[in-house]
Amino acid sequence: MSKTQKSKPKLIESPAVVSEKLPLFAALDLGTNSCRMLIARPRKSDFEVIDAFSKTVYLGKGMDSSGKLSNSAMKRTISALHVCQKKLISNEVKYTRLVATAACRQALNGREFIKRARKESNLKLEIINPSEEARLAVIGSVGHLKPMTEQVLVVDIGGGSTELVWLDLTNVEAKNRKNSIMMMQSNQLRKKELDKLTGVKVVDWISVPFGVTTLKEQYSDVEEDKAAYAMMSWYFEEYITHFGPSHSNELKILPNFQIIGTSGTITTIAATKLGLLKYDRQKVDGYEMTSAQVGVEIDRYLTGGPDWRAKNPCIGDSRKDFIMSGAAILRSILRVWPTNTLTVADRGLREGILYSQMVKQGYLR
Repeated sequence: MSKTQKSKPKLIESPAVVSEKLPLFAALDLGTNSCRMLIARPRKSDFEVIDAFSKTVYLGKGMDSSGKLSNSAMKRTISALHVCQKKLISNEVKYTRLVATAACRQALNGREFIKRARKESNLKLEIINPSEEARLAVIGSVGHLKPMTEQVLVVDIGGGSTELVWLDLTNVEAKNRKNSIMMMQSNQLRKKELDKLTGVKVVDWISVPFGVTTLKEQYSDVEEDKAAYAMMSWYFEEYITHFGPSHSNELKILPNFQIIGTSGTITTIAATKLGLLKYDRQKVDGYEMTSAQVGVEIDRYLTGGPDWRAKNPCIGDSRKDFIMSGAAILRSILRVWPTNTLTVADRGLREGILYSQMVKQGYLR
């Protein structure tokens, strides 16, 4: 070989190629309003999304008056589940967890629907209890935990329920706090105790059987916009007044306290606060707002009214009413739990399922 010739470099398998050999995981969250699924592959200490699906199905629509899932809502949902099933097959997913939450949990015919869904879509969904839903929401939002956070309140506002989880992390080294939360077990919330393995302590938690859809339907007969908001806000605050720092005999809020909020309501408020003309997850996820800023945005919604909200690109006509029931829930929580900042998380149950499954199978540590 002459000096002018260059030898060919040795081929080195890149981390991306290595990661492609790892199995795929899928997480499906069937809620009161939406059917959403993520397909992902473990990647280092996180995961990369390979495919995603989201469809508004309004499964719980009209349930407040009948107590049952309507036939039209079930048909819409099963149609969405067919799409999910095709994606699972085409992507050759190895590990799946498909969960249904408040609508199926509360409906008189919820279990019948799960059987029907399995028969017609060939997907086996499980109805999870409130404590498991709360645990998964906490795990899903762990990416936004600040290094020095000693206590955290995770807020998950859904369509049919709202979960609040208060954790104390003072027994965990700062560098291990995120991983310790990801290792939380299914029964830990019910016990409300210190986990000797992880050091995470559940101070308290609550699942309120009202979300943006069910709270809105509770006051559907109130036509005046501001009056409906005031009544929803008052009602929800009364429901959670006993769940607050002033009612804990064990612990008080520590200086390094953080609230992480995960829901369409919270991400929408962040998007309008940022003045986005189109929703941008990169700008919203991890954004921080003060309680005062949240209040200013909600007041804008009230002042503008339904027509203004319908024209706002981050709200739209289909969500002009739901955003106000969600806003009533959020503002009530921030009144009971005063804090300087709210960390916005555009992530939640699906991400929690993926993290917990990958930890369980030994792909994340």
